Amino acid sequence: KRRRDGYGLLGPGSGRARSRGRIGEQRELTRTLACSVNDLACCVTFVMIVGYSEDKAAQSLLNKLIRSNLVNTTNQVEVLQKDPNSPLYSVKSFEELRLKPQLLQGVYGLGFNRPSKIQETALPMMLAEPPQNLIAQSQSGTGKTAAFVLAMLSHVDPNNKYPQCLCVSPTYELALQTGKVIEQMGKHYPEVKLVYAIRGNKLQRGMKLQEQIVIGTPGTMLDWCSKFKFIDPKKIKVFVLDEADVMIATQGHQDQSIRIQRMLPKNCQMLLFSATFEESVWHFAQRIVPDPNIIKLKREEETLDTIKQYYVLCNSKEEKFHALCNIYGAITIAQAMIFCHTRKTAGWLAGELSREGHQVALLSGEMQVEQRAAVIERFRDGKEKVLVTTNVCARGIDVEQVSVVINFDLPVDKDGNPDNETYLHRIGRTGRFGKRGLAINMVDSKFSMNILNRIQDHFNKKIEKLDTDDLDEIEKIAS
Repeated sequence: KRRRDGYGLLGPGSGRARSRGRIGEQRELTRTLACSVNDLACCVTFVMIVGYSEDKAAQSLLNKLIRSNLVNTTNQVEVLQKDPNSPLYSVKSFEELRLKPQLLQGVYGLGFNRPSKIQETALPMMLAEPPQNLIAQSQSGTGKTAAFVLAMLSHVDPNNKYPQCLCVSPTYELALQTGKVIEQMGKHYPEVKLVYAIRGNKLQRGMKLQEQIVIGTPGTMLDWCSKFKFIDPKKIKVFVLDEADVMIATQGHQDQSIRIQRMLPKNCQMLLFSATFEESVWHFAQRIVPDPNIIKLKREEETLDTIKQYYVLCNSKEEKFHALCNIYGAITIAQAMIFCHTRKTAGWLAGELSREGHQVALLSGEMQVEQRAAVIERFRDGKEKVLVTTNVCARGIDVEQVSVVINFDLPVDKDGNPDNETYLHRIGRTGRFGKRGLAINMVDSKFSMNILNRIQDHFNKKIEKLDTDDLDEIEKIAS
């Protein structure tokens, strides 16, 4: 059932007073997003997935909510420099970057002991003088948000009371996530202030912003730069475009972002990040970022070596539910996430689980973002033990305590072919940090069996059959 208790972020009564001010005063705004991964200690998470993407932006948000405070330091990176003759610097400690003491204190306060792989290479580029432009591939969990936040905070002159850094995110919620990182990293740097250029944050006509960092969505950011002139774009030092692959999936965002970029000075540092680099994303990135350095993550296939993969034969959603109940009966589960293809299925499954005595929260695409944030907050607080959601939030999740992933429907692309990248992202959320992982795939037809076989052939990894009616067998694979 739809939750009606609580509005989450920026609910009724929220306004400019809650959206502006010192970094230290943003806690109330981002309170619901501040849960630690440690809150999910000793939990097993079940993710049931289908291949069609319903809302990439909301999926990316859930990524960030679930994967906050967790950095994967094992991804290898490939670097292409704009000047191949220039030396390639990397750092093994944050001290090597010669940061301001208050920023170094903020970095350690976030729990970073040493730079992640992408931070090792990206930070020297982003902090260089003169500034260097960057296009970087990075999923959540690689430390990229902390990296570009550190770059913005480093380039800001706190004595100048006007916007100097713009960060564009595809959605309101993702902008708040970035703001949370700025709040934490800038905890000891109170002279620097931030403001959110998001819907609902109304400013008086004719006023000039005094905050040095502006985070927001493309439409509102463009209005503040051109229509209302709250921001003087010619004074911007750093322009960050985050989640570019999500950005181009949203109508209008691509053109709005390009219009903002064209208003900025030529010496403005351009930083663009994307989880994937399809041709459309790459074309967009090249239009936004001139003469870039490029960082790409190497493929993740090696993660499959630590994951045991199984499939379960089913004939209907009822049989899938029966298999799920048997898994619950054999394995102790602290919290679970279940992804469904449609709202109807999600509602049905939530009802069935509730009748089985589970504490269930339901998240789906028709809910307002404030309601989604409230539901996620309750789940992160442990008030519900099961989160049932449509594919609205089905992007890859990276939680250290995830030990099981279940594909309720095997991921396929729009043409009905196996979506191998999505499959890899899904089951790659387990078996990380040297731990063993478990992936279970539900097969309910000859078509899905064919998809499974093609996925198996693609990765050259055996997927074993699992009988969920044999509880002893389930216990063995979970041990």
